[in-house]
Amino acid sequence: MDSSGKVKHDPRRDLPQADRLIRCVRDADPALASWAAAAGARATLRRAREALEAGPERPVSLSGLTDAALREARRLARGHPHRVVNATGVVLHTNLGRAPIAAGAAAAAAAAASTYTDLELDLGEGRRGDRLSAVADKLVLLSGAEAAHAVNNCAAALLLALDTLARGKEVIVSRGELVEIGGSFRIPEIVERAGVRLREVGTTNRTHPIDYERAIGPQTGALLKVHRSNFDLRGFTSEVGLETLRRIGASSGLPVIEDLGSGTLLEAPGLAPEGHAPSRLRLGADLVLFSADKLLGGPQAGIVLGRRTLVAAMRASPLDRALRLDKQTLAALDWTLAALLEGREQEIPTLRMLSLSEDELDARARSLAQRLCGCAASRLVVEIAAERAPLGGGSLPGVALETRVVRLRGAAGRISADGLAQALRSAEVPVIARVHEDAVLLDVRTLLPGDEEAIEAALRFAFAP
Repeated sequence: MDSSGKVKHDPRRDLPQADRLIRCVRDADPALASWAAAAGARATLRRAREALEAGPERPVSLSGLTDAALREARRLARGHPHRVVNATGVVLHTNLGRAPIAAGAAAAAAAAASTYTDLELDLGEGRRGDRLSAVADKLVLLSGAEAAHAVNNCAAALLLALDTLARGKEVIVSRGELVEIGGSFRIPEIVERAGVRLREVGTTNRTHPIDYERAIGPQTGALLKVHRSNFDLRGFTSEVGLETLRRIGASSGLPVIEDLGSGTLLEAPGLAPEGHAPSRLRLGADLVLFSADKLLGGPQAGIVLGRRTLVAAMRASPLDRALRLDKQTLAALDWTLAALLEGREQEIPTLRMLSLSEDELDARARSLAQRLCGCAASRLVVEIAAERAPLGGGSLPGVALETRVVRLRGAAGRISADGLAQALRSAEVPVIARVHEDAVLLDVRTLLPGDEEAIEAALRFAFAP
């Protein structure tokens, strides 16, 4: 009731009943799943009520609510994760799922998921077997390590290693290696969760052998070296190399653990040798840990390579079961490792992308530009340009790859670069591109088979009347 004594109208009464809005959504898209239509309508009505309670009265139309509910329902009904086109040129794009696995690896995972398998059965003996034996054997063959193991990601590998080898003790690490990567993941927090006390040595930019030697005491459990996976230190800097760290550890009977972040098992042209895991073992690391879904080009997993006694201790830990790989991931990882052993690395998308020549990139760019010129000739300026793109995925900071892009600009101010990029992301198969200097850049290095057609369809959607 207001000051004049009249009953004040409650705008929430103007909202339609849920059943009515659900019918409107289903009429607008009959193919939409019933559960999605209902959930989308109810969520839209809830938000509308909250908005009316919190702010000034705003007109609420049935058509506007229907459109909002339809968008929400389609979002809910769409599978997740959903296919997108990576036109950013960032080969290991964390937000886009890092390394796409090979078709053969995907088929192996699908076969393992849809049938019974000998996951933990020794067919010869007819008794319980080891789910990781085949993958471990291949990792040993590829790396030359005494032993190998795999868990569900690299952070899990670090957690397991520290919990097994240094729980209740100190682990020594350089201050310049206390990294934070995407999603606010911080090395110190993993160390703490493993029940280990962190002993920082050196300064942010300079750490010397004497810093480690002075810090070692009765409570020291391990020496840890962490690859600076997403930043670079330059200028007045100094760090302790792995060979020196090995000597320091050996003199005190301490294991040296290296968290490599993104490691390779093959030496690839153009990639820094610091990522080659077998070389790090030869330089003296007792354990080397890295992700399988980065430069290895496989599924998400954390790889452990190193001394047999240390790996065996990790495998015997009760924590190992909580971090173990499922059968689909094991099948995909096993296929990927077999491809590397057989010299079929070009079948692995990540490795194929990294090895593209300038001629191949030029050909891809010309093909895409020609296709897109026919989509919106009067509304777009289409150009080919040379660019550089980071490798991404917390792999090799400072490494940028020469690449080619198809640059799209709206003709005569028809559409802004940000507007076009948003429209491309809204297509049935979203296209993720870079925006630079008021142009949308479509990098051809990271395009997979079928992506050109998807980009053309997204561009036609963007300019649809």
